[in-house]
Amino acid sequence: MPDDLFSAAAEQHLARQAPLAARMRPTRLDDVVGQAHLLGPGRPLRALIEEDRLSSVILWGPPGTGKTSVAQLIATTTAKAFVQLSAVTATVKDVREVIAGAHQRLGERGRGTILFLDEVHRFNKAQQDALLPAVESGLLVLVGATTENPFFEVNPPLLSRSTLFRLEPLGPAEIRALLERGLAVEGAVADDEALALLADRVAGDGRHALTSLEVAVALAAARRDREELTDPAAATPRVTVTDAEAALGTKAIRYGRDEHYDVVSAFIKSIRGSDPDAALYWLARMLEAGEDARFVARRLVILASEDVGMADPTSLLVADAAARAVEFVGLPEAQLNLAHAVVHLATAPKSNRVTVALGRARSDVRDHPGDEVPLHLRDAHYRGARSLGHGVGYDYPHDHADGWVAQQHRPAELEQHVYYEPSDHGREARLRDDLERRRAAARRTRPPETR
Repeated sequence: MPDDLFSAAAEQHLARQAPLAARMRPTRLDDVVGQAHLLGPGRPLRALIEEDRLSSVILWGPPGTGKTSVAQLIATTTAKAFVQLSAVTATVKDVREVIAGAHQRLGERGRGTILFLDEVHRFNKAQQDALLPAVESGLLVLVGATTENPFFEVNPPLLSRSTLFRLEPLGPAEIRALLERGLAVEGAVADDEALALLADRVAGDGRHALTSLEVAVALAAARRDREELTDPAAATPRVTVTDAEAALGTKAIRYGRDEHYDVVSAFIKSIRGSDPDAALYWLARMLEAGEDARFVARRLVILASEDVGMADPTSLLVADAAARAVEFVGLPEAQLNLAHAVVHLATAPKSNRVTVALGRARSDVRDHPGDEVPLHLRDAHYRGARSLGHGVGYDYPHDHADGWVAQQHRPAELEQHVYYEPSDHGREARLRDDLERRRAAARRTRPPETR
């Protein structure tokens, strides 16, 4: 009994010493901030947890999105035994001991076992293979948590036997709600600008937000202790933007809603104007101001087609790769990927001819909404299609030496309309001659009345 009392006292002492994020772990599903697409009323993961019908799952998401919190909630609601391992320290021997315990538990008491494996991507192939038979047979229900793409890091047989749930970074409003809860727990208040800075800079990471808030509150409390002798009203620690800056190790360079659009406009126009130095300046300014890197990446993907286009078709690939890097790598490292894309796009030859061509084509579609697909272009793969004339007269380009043959590809009255006119820039200059040669050949094959 004394040992139990001492153990309980030790646990209470550790709980008081625990970081704010640990002290604020949710105890109910309704306490979880964010992930409404999984844990909102009637959503799939919530229903499985509440009904204790969970099968093996992989929780995939960036740090601080609630993977461990969800696992702990499963532990408090399930009738099964809940065992936790960390893939960082666990060995194959540990896995085999868990499996042996699950066998014994099921045989003696008919009770199932849930294994929560944190950082599951850190398990090597042999360790994951050791788990597979127990997961496959249902002896173990695996709850794996990972920050890495499980399609790359988790063995396919194990992944195929698990349901994948993707947790998203917390939005600014969700981070703000978490910070306000943290202030209540810490018995502190904060200036609005300080909360805005913290919410802007943690990239959707709830744990980072609470850790930074805890440091900021400690700084505010130290200042209160110094000032309380002369200011009795300073009893409650007040977090200022200076405290938030110190906790984050960064300065607040923020701009308002109007300037947000002005800076983005300057950024886009600098790239369009082929000025890599200016483009990098505006990129740096946005990143320092806490701009959402995903927003920046989306703008680059749009610009790659809108302003570079076919003058350098690889620009879209570079922009898309940078956008994927933002999701896969995250800040701060992904700022290098963004800078790479910015320099590539700024120095690439420019053309807006694809944008212009699409506008012309859409105009024709709006002006001629009833035009039908020419018979020879219609689908001829189903029974009876040929009897309707579908596909009759279609000339298969691969039957020709050049892989091309002149034939009608649009409704007759639109066949002469030119949408895409290559520029003299970059790759488009090389496309122009080939395209003009084919268009001239097509004109010669048209009936005289349509030329």
